[in-house]
Amino acid sequence: QVQLVESGGGLVQAGGSLRLSCAASGSIFSINRMGWYRQAPGKQRELVATITSGGSTNYVDSVKGRFTISRDNAKKTVYLQMGSLEPEDTAVYYCAAEVKSKPWSGTGNYWGQGTQVTVSS
Repeated sequence: QVQLVESGGGLVQAGGSLRLSCAASGSIFSINRMGWYRQAPGKQRELVATITSGGSTNYVDSVKGRFTISRDNAKKTVYLQMGSLEPEDTAVYYCAAEVKSKPWSGTGNYWGQGTQVTVSS
Protein backbone atom coordinates (compact mmCIF):
# COMPACT_ATOMS: atom_id res chain seq x y z
CA GLN A 1 0.00 0.00 0.00
CA VAL A 2 1.04 3.60 -0.65
CA GLN A 3 0.31 6.62 1.51
CA LEU A 4 0.55 10.30 0.59
CA VAL A 5 0.57 12.79 3.45
CA GLU A 6 0.20 16.50 2.76
CA SER A 7 1.18 19.35 5.06
CA GLY A 8 1.57 23.10 4.95
CA GLY A 9 -1.94 24.36 4.38
CA GLY A 10 -3.48 27.15 6.40
CA LEU A 11 -4.91 30.65 6.40
CA VAL A 12 -3.06 33.45 4.65
CA GLN A 13 -3.87 36.97 3.52
CA ALA A 14 -4.13 37.83 -0.14
CA GLY A 15 -0.70 38.45 -1.59
CA GLY A 16 0.92 36.05 0.85
CA SER A 17 2.72 32.76 0.35
CA LEU A 18 2.41 29.16 1.47
CA ARG A 19 4.42 26.04 0.80
CA LEU A 20 2.70 22.67 0.59
CA SER A 21 4.54 19.38 1.01
CA CYS A 22 3.48 15.84 0.21
CA ALA A 23 5.50 12.82 1.29
CA ALA A 24 4.93 9.37 -0.18
CA SER A 25 5.59 6.20 1.79
CA GLY A 26 4.83 2.51 1.70
CA SER A 27 5.37 -0.03 -1.03
CA ILE A 28 7.18 2.11 -3.62
CA PHE A 29 9.56 0.99 -6.35
CA SER A 30 9.34 4.16 -8.39
CA ILE A 31 7.21 7.27 -8.72
CA ASN A 32 6.48 8.70 -12.14
CA ARG A 33 4.41 11.86 -12.19
CA MET A 34 3.43 13.72 -9.02
CA GLY A 35 1.04 16.58 -8.85
CA TRP A 36 -1.26 18.91 -7.00
CA TYR A 37 -4.97 19.29 -7.54
CA ARG A 38 -7.48 21.51 -5.79
CA GLN A 39 -11.19 21.58 -5.17
CA ALA A 40 -13.06 24.70 -4.14
CA PRO A 41 -16.53 24.53 -2.58
CA GLY A 42 -19.15 23.76 -5.21
CA LYS A 43 -16.56 23.22 -7.94
CA GLN A 44 -14.95 20.23 -9.57
CA ARG A 45 -11.47 19.14 -8.68
CA GLU A 46 -8.93 20.74 -11.03
CA LEU A 47 -5.30 20.14 -11.82
CA VAL A 48 -2.94 22.78 -10.46
CA ALA A 49 0.50 21.49 -11.40
CA THR A 50 2.36 18.29 -12.21
CA ILE A 51 6.00 17.26 -12.33
CA THR A 52 7.58 14.16 -13.84
CA SER A 53 10.43 12.17 -12.33
CA GLY A 54 12.72 13.97 -14.74
CA GLY A 55 11.54 17.39 -13.59
CA SER A 56 9.26 18.43 -16.44
CA THR A 57 6.46 20.62 -15.12
CA ASN A 58 2.98 21.62 -16.18
CA TYR A 59 0.72 24.30 -14.68
CA VAL A 60 -2.86 25.43 -15.05
CA ASP A 61 -2.90 28.88 -16.59
CA SER A 62 -4.35 30.57 -13.51
CA VAL A 63 -1.28 29.80 -11.38
CA LYS A 64 1.51 30.27 -13.91
CA GLY A 65 4.09 32.71 -12.61
CA ARG A 66 2.75 32.45 -9.05
CA PHE A 67 3.13 28.76 -8.11
CA THR A 68 6.16 26.51 -8.44
CA ILE A 69 6.10 22.73 -8.20
CA SER A 70 9.24 20.79 -7.31
CA ARG A 71 10.18 17.38 -5.98
CA ASP A 72 12.88 15.58 -4.06
CA ASN A 73 13.07 12.08 -5.50
CA ALA A 74 15.27 10.79 -2.68
CA LYS A 75 12.68 11.89 -0.12
CA LYS A 76 9.74 10.86 -2.30
CA THR A 77 8.31 14.32 -1.67
CA VAL A 78 6.64 16.89 -3.88
CA TYR A 79 6.29 20.56 -3.00
CA LEU A 80 4.07 23.40 -4.14
CA GLN A 81 5.39 26.89 -3.46
CA MET A 82 2.46 29.27 -3.76
CA GLY A 83 2.98 33.01 -4.02
CA SER A 84 0.84 36.09 -4.70
CA LEU A 85 -2.10 34.14 -3.34
CA GLU A 86 -5.59 35.28 -4.23
CA PRO A 87 -8.94 34.53 -2.58
CA GLU A 88 -9.75 32.48 -5.68
CA ASP A 89 -6.96 30.07 -4.68
CA THR A 90 -8.98 29.02 -1.62
CA ALA A 91 -9.58 25.28 -1.87
CA VAL A 92 -8.65 21.90 -0.51
CA TYR A 93 -5.37 20.93 -2.15
CA TYR A 94 -4.72 17.28 -2.92
CA CYS A 95 -1.46 15.57 -3.72
CA ALA A 96 -1.42 12.78 -6.30
CA ALA A 97 1.22 10.35 -7.48
CA GLU A 98 1.66 7.65 -10.12
CA VAL A 99 3.42 4.83 -8.28
CA LYS A 100 4.92 1.52 -9.35
CA SER A 101 5.07 -0.73 -6.30
CA LYS A 102 7.18 -3.51 -7.84
CA PRO A 103 9.48 -3.57 -10.89
CA TRP A 104 7.02 -5.85 -12.69
CA SER A 105 3.80 -4.19 -11.51
CA GLY A 106 1.69 -1.65 -13.27
CA THR A 107 1.32 1.96 -12.19
CA GLY A 108 -1.29 2.90 -9.61
CA ASN A 109 -2.70 6.36 -8.93
CA TYR A 110 -2.76 7.46 -5.30
CA TRP A 111 -4.19 10.51 -3.54
CA GLY A 112 -3.51 12.29 -0.30
CA GLN A 113 -6.21 13.27 2.16
CA GLY A 114 -6.10 16.95 1.26
CA THR A 115 -5.03 20.10 3.04
CA GLN A 116 -7.09 23.28 3.31
CA VAL A 117 -5.74 26.54 1.92
CA THR A 118 -7.75 29.65 2.73
CA VAL A 119 -6.82 33.05 1.33
CA SER A 120 -8.51 36.03 2.94
CA SER A 121 -9.07 39.29 1.11
